Amino acid sequence: MKKYGLIGYPLGHSFSKGYFAEKFKKCGIVDCKYDNYPIDSIEKLKKLLYDEPELEGLNVTIPYKEKVLPFLDDIDINAKEIGAVNTLKIKRIGDKITLKGYNTDVYGFSESLKKIIGPQHTNALILGTGGAAKAVAWALKSMGISYKYVSRQTNNKQYLNYTGLNAEIIAEHKLIINTSPAGMYPNVNIAPDIPYEGIAREHVLYDLIYNPEETLFLKYGAQKKATTLNGLPMLYLQAERAWEIWNSNT
Repeated sequence: MKKYGLIGYPLGHSFSKGYFAEKFKKCGIVDCKYDNYPIDSIEKLKKLLYDEPELEGLNVTIPYKEKVLPFLDDIDINAKEIGAVNTLKIKRIGDKITLKGYNTDVYGFSESLKKIIGPQHTNALILGTGGAAKAVAWALKSMGISYKYVSRQTNNKQYLNYTGLNAEIIAEHKLIINTSPAGMYPNVNIAPDIPYEGIAREHVLYDLIYNPEETLFLKYGAQKKATTLNGLPMLYLQAERAWEIWNSNT
């Protein structure tokens, strides 16, 4: 039995287990299993790999997309440039275990975004500065879209601060991507603290959150007639890319 899974903490919001269970059922795959592995410290990864000798691949989610980097034996060049990993390929030769890291978030985000943006979407705001934000930034850069991070940090001059945002800045950035957990279940009554009065019909609001399917952030955008999209299309795309990586010969 080949095993795959997801590491993160907590994992109550996980999409992957249900997705792969359905995929295995639809495709008649009977020799594979996907489980959640909620580890409360990244240092427990090594023990997990030895306790689960059939594990061949893992997805990585909050808060370990950056913290897992020191545990890798190899890393895909794109993931290295991004500085965050969401997919691990596990190789075993005898008692030796090696890990190679990849980032499929970039692929999932880019491909889903291309379908909803137009020529007016040349400037973006990225809400959040974690591992997912880095993947989003890398994707935007590759698409020729300028971006600025928005952070709660007040001591980093590279980021815009939420308190410094105004309607004019929002109007100038017609693509706004939420990579923060603000609004994720069960905290569904929370939204990123931005001046929503600056949003107009030409805007695209993209929320990487998928539970709930429509966050308060997206609801506010819809009220302004903006185009909105949640993280499900991105998840489908990145999950399929991870499956390709796990089953490749590289």
